Amino acid sequence: QLQLVESGGGLVQPGGSLRLSCKVSKFYLDYRAIGWFRQAPGKQREVVATITSGGARNYVDSVKGRFTISRDNAKNTVYLQMNGLKAEDTGVYYCNSAGEFARNPWSQGTQVTVSS
Repeated sequence: QLQLVESGGGLVQPGGSLRLSCKVSKFYLDYRAIGWFRQAPGKQREVVATITSGGARNYVDSVKGRFTISRDNAKNTVYLQMNGLKAEDTGVYYCNSAGEFARNPWSQGTQVTVSS
């Protein structure tokens, strides 16, 4: 199993910004689509954004225009830049393979809390 380590979460005020990082392997970036997922309190985990090895991006409607997923292959890292954060963005954020059949075990994730 690949190691997927998320970081960058924290407490931020509404309207603020946060940048999440996911450290992955070079091989993973070269051959897999990677996604950011989140789980809000009392809700199921949902996909937030995905990026393919070729750079194609997709976002859940609720974050379009506010979140940007990107890669830095030299640093073996996938990022999620989150701007204009809202209270409903609160949750635990995870990175993993975007493909259902290539998923690694879920990590601990990183907590994002949007509150005044």
